[in-house]
Amino acid sequence: MTPLQLQTTLTDLGYACGPIDGVMGPLTRQAIKLFQADHDLTVDGIVGKRTLSQLHKRVAQAPASDSQTLTQSDDSIHDLIPLALPWLHCAHHLIGTQEVSGTGSNPTIMQWANYQQMPYYTDDDIPWCGLFVAHCVSSQLTNEPLPSMPLRARAWRTFGQQCTPQLGAIMVFWRESIESNKGHVGFYWSEDDDTYHILGGNQSNSVTVAKLAKSRLLCARWPITSLTASSQVVIAKRGDDPISQNEA
Repeated sequence: MTPLQLQTTLTDLGYACGPIDGVMGPLTRQAIKLFQADHDLTVDGIVGKRTLSQLHKRVAQAPASDSQTLTQSDDSIHDLIPLALPWLHCAHHLIGTQEVSGTGSNPTIMQWANYQQMPYYTDDDIPWCGLFVAHCVSSQLTNEPLPSMPLRARAWRTFGQQCTPQLGAIMVFWRESIESNKGHVGFYWSEDDDTYHILGGNQSNSVTVAKLAKSRLLCARWPITSLTASSQVVIAKRGDDPISQNEA
């Protein structure tokens, strides 16, 4: 179920959520809370497993297929993100966040480190792809265990459970060489024949979608406290954007 489908469903059930525009704003959150209160659910405005199950029981449309392959442009994928992937919604909302050039640091990035209790993270010149993933996951899945050293991209190889590359998966790559201890981590956004399109931080010093060679992939991981992976693969046009070589 996507945000647009959620808003349509809530409206049809009599819960006013404002314009049906796919934006999870305060009116939509309030409608979710009212639905949760009426169905003896935790009233937190988050569409988790139990809330999503109750919504599916009250609409004729069955849950999405366990496996889907979609063809979509990178710019329009956000319209397809299911509600069950709140960490990916969070990541998409942060596109454009970037380091401060020269002296100083972006306070938003530093707040992520403070939330993660990382007093050793003192400057956004320190690679922050792992910090970005940690923020998106932990802010949306509060009970999800994170790697002990989330700043280290390769530490995410032990996160959650193994999965196939799919929309929202945490994707871990080697950097410089497969034998090195350097890496990169981000979220699956789409793919073409040769590359994965990754929504991640510290990509050209900002949160953006970048193309990484499939040959660099170490593993794909899925949160253990989320809904079961749906195996939703998104095929994107290759385009003329260069392939990222070094995300540091």
